[in-house]
Amino acid sequence: MIICYLRAMLNIDPDNYVSAKIFKQDIKEIFLGTWQLLCPVSRLAKRGDYYAAEISGQKVFAIQTSGGIRAFKNVCRHRGARLLPEGCGRSSTIRCPYHQWVWGENGELLNVPWWGNDPGFDGKKLSLDKISYEIWRGLLFVSIEPSTTLSEQLAGVVPELEGEDIDSYHWVYEEKLTFDSNWKIYTDNFVEGYHIPGIHPSFYNAIEFDKFETLALDGYVRMTAPPRKGLFYRGKWLWMWPNWTLSLFEGGMNTSRINPISHKTTELIYNFFFADSSKFNKDARNKIIKENLDVIREDFEVCIETHKNYESGGYRAGPLSPRHEQGVAYFQKRLIDSRVKSEV
Repeated sequence: MIICYLRAMLNIDPDNYVSAKIFKQDIKEIFLGTWQLLCPVSRLAKRGDYYAAEISGQKVFAIQTSGGIRAFKNVCRHRGARLLPEGCGRSSTIRCPYHQWVWGENGELLNVPWWGNDPGFDGKKLSLDKISYEIWRGLLFVSIEPSTTLSEQLAGVVPELEGEDIDSYHWVYEEKLTFDSNWKIYTDNFVEGYHIPGIHPSFYNAIEFDKFETLALDGYVRMTAPPRKGLFYRGKWLWMWPNWTLSLFEGGMNTSRINPISHKTTELIYNFFFADSSKFNKDARNKIIKENLDVIREDFEVCIETHKNYESGGYRAGPLSPRHEQGVAYFQKRLIDSRVKSEV
């Protein structure tokens, strides 16, 4: 379903981007209840393999066990310490580094050292807090308090990618990038190509910009442009509500999760996948990865400076382009709708 905005559109009030109070609302109203892209499931190939991450400050991890994948909050039930460091690792048990409490792969408490005599202590009540997980086409998603199913959240984009062999690609590389701007400012930037001539001159020269098209669809935004010879992208870029992306290039793809660290800091977690992961193709893969990341980093300065202008009070809401900023209007409407829904 194409979602059209033919009336005059205005950017939403800058307070939506710089308010610490609204940032906390975003976490409660958006991030706790939605499905978040965690990692390719291939990174949890063997028993004990885990992947730990933050979702807008909420620490979580997924681990491969003898009974399949399980997912938990990455929070000690004793005093709230982080159990596993962010990233990939392997561990048959989960040991808190703070006071050495130990949980098994199923989340049950196994050992509490040096506790002392306490007849009222009941370790059965201190299992790790479980969270939900689902796998879609080789990608592992988690949700802390799911308000919908993953199938419902991805309903629009599933047919969009039906003809793509994304689940046959091999994960190769992950890069984390952090910059000082609100996550919504960066998302506004990602879901429009209007900024390409000014911010990405090399990228602009590599596409037929006059044919750049942005469509707001059901749960996602699709941007397309015919590539010229030599461009590593295939000419299709997707953003999915609320905060992940997928871009296609010849022989592979990248995904990203736009992760809010605070109301003024954002982390991007990029993963790169290729059909050919052999050592003979390493140089070509590295070139594609570098070129992708170079384009991504070009957006940081404009996002940082926009955040400063929003924060200073010097900006008043301006109009949005019906042609190029359909994605911005759609994203902002989803933000407002999620807030209204939570108040009902």
